[in-house]
Amino acid sequence: MASAGLEILGMILAVAGWLGVMVACCLPMWRVAAYIGQNIVITQVVWEGLWMSCVVQSTGQMHCRVYDSMLGLPVDLQAARALTVVATFLGVVGIALSVAGAKCTNCTEDVASKPRIIMAAGGTFVTAGLLLLVAVCWTANVIILDFHDPLLEETQKREFGNSLYFGWGASCLLILGGALLSCSCSLKSQRNNVPGRVEYSSVKPISANGYDRRDYV
Repeated sequence: MASAGLEILGMILAVAGWLGVMVACCLPMWRVAAYIGQNIVITQVVWEGLWMSCVVQSTGQMHCRVYDSMLGLPVDLQAARALTVVATFLGVVGIALSVAGAKCTNCTEDVASKPRIIMAAGGTFVTAGLLLLVAVCWTANVIILDFHDPLLEETQKREFGNSLYFGWGASCLLILGGALLSCSCSLKSQRNNVPGRVEYSSVKPISANGYDRRDYV
């Protein structure tokens, strides 16, 4: 019962983390304009994402432009895009493995293969969370370095956007969900390794003089 609860909880956390990966990937708010120096009062806000950049006017109008060339983007943005896409794909694979493992619950011939399937799903989710964590931390490190660069103009400095926070939360959910799935498999394996009931053989019939008659046949 405990292993089933951990498996369900891990699946819920992993799916929530996968949804967070897609939100972080689609939102164009990885970098936002920094309000410093002469840039405190501005008429527009700049958002930079993985796929497009947007400019929000003070009137509420927003204009977005998709990046024309992938090779012309900074290295950190290219890496973040690739890692996020791979993490999204691994999340789909992990969900498919989890569903396949859940279908083996009532299958007597596939009971032995269920722990391996769930373990593979947990490892896939953990890998996806680590890839997303690398992408988000890499982008955050570049933002911090550019922010403290004295040679960079104040209008070009950026701060953390909401997508980074979504990415950190989603990576934590994926890693935690994958770990819980793996723990549920270990508990299930320990339960299956518990020795069952010991069968005892019947007592041999003994003759009146105390010896077994079959010993002298």
